[in-house]
Amino acid sequence: MSATMTRSFSLLLTNALAVMATILLSLSVVLPVHAQMPDYRSFSTNDEANNIEVFKRASPSVVYITNSRLVRQSFFNLNPQEVPQGTGSGFVWDDNGYIVTNFHVIQNASRVTVTLQDGSAWDATLVGVEPDKDLAVLQIEAPPAQLSPLELGDSSLLEVGRKVIAIGNPFGLDTTLTVGVVSALGREINSVTRRQIRDVIQTDAAINPGNSGGPLLNSLGQLVGVNTAIYSPSGASSGIGFAIPVNTVKKIVPELIQYGQVQTPTLGISLFPPQYADYYRQRWGINGVIVLDVIEGASPEIEGMRGLTETNRGIILGDVIVEIDGTAVSNEDDLLNVLENKEAGDVVDVLTQRDNTQRRYRIELQATRR
Repeated sequence: MSATMTRSFSLLLTNALAVMATILLSLSVVLPVHAQMPDYRSFSTNDEANNIEVFKRASPSVVYITNSRLVRQSFFNLNPQEVPQGTGSGFVWDDNGYIVTNFHVIQNASRVTVTLQDGSAWDATLVGVEPDKDLAVLQIEAPPAQLSPLELGDSSLLEVGRKVIAIGNPFGLDTTLTVGVVSALGREINSVTRRQIRDVIQTDAAINPGNSGGPLLNSLGQLVGVNTAIYSPSGASSGIGFAIPVNTVKKIVPELIQYGQVQTPTLGISLFPPQYADYYRQRWGINGVIVLDVIEGASPEIEGMRGLTETNRGIILGDVIVEIDGTAVSNEDDLLNVLENKEAGDVVDVLTQRDNTQRRYRIELQATRR
């Protein structure tokens, strides 16, 4: 073979090798490289990790509540028997054994039992209730070492779209977690007393029967609300969940612990029972709070405020409260919402309507009678 042919053959071989190298390089880019899959036991997304962390930290604070009442099985049986009435959830407030739940969870109960996550069951003592806000405080004699209070958050920091986590005991199942977002803020729902609970948190987190009284938590595991109701056509968790904001709870619970009831001051007057007030407002065509009677010696009597009077011609309407400190008052809810932000001893300006004329009174608020 001549030198010229040898050089030509070498050049062809070099070019061929270069082309093959280029093809192999392109294939190495195009063909997928199968990386080793992570171990599922150690893998989690950031959101999953947060859910797991919050649940592990908060679930020891969540309790299971059962209640029962004494009933007579028949007219001839004089021995009442204890009958299960319902179940719900609650949570540890502090290491003194105080438990917070919904009022409707323990309503009409003769006996309430609180079961901690460690399985220990304790007879609970009723400390105080606020039916208007659907809140109740119980106490158990568990040692502090068995109690894990929740960290309190700030519900004023919530925004629509923020993640929330509900923990409770739906259908009697052991501590269950559901996750959702804040759907709306500033909602209003009716309590068992027909009073409106205002500034309620609305969430799409599944809240089933048995979740009532359980905590609603933020992503830090802080308490931001107390789950209180479900609104849906079927009553199932596919509807809208509601929670009482923790800022309301932080105001009410200490008063229930200290006094057994909320210390909303009073005007020193008697009002119509709620079930009759609407009827008489419609009957007399008025918009305001009808003064049924004034308490003897109280500021309204001294200032000349007058309630209903009965004569031979029938009942004569007295003062109808239409405004307090510049805030319009059209019903008992409005009046109580104004008073909730006052204290005993405060003096308020009350505008009333009587005999087609307006009257103003300076009324000193009284402490709630126990």
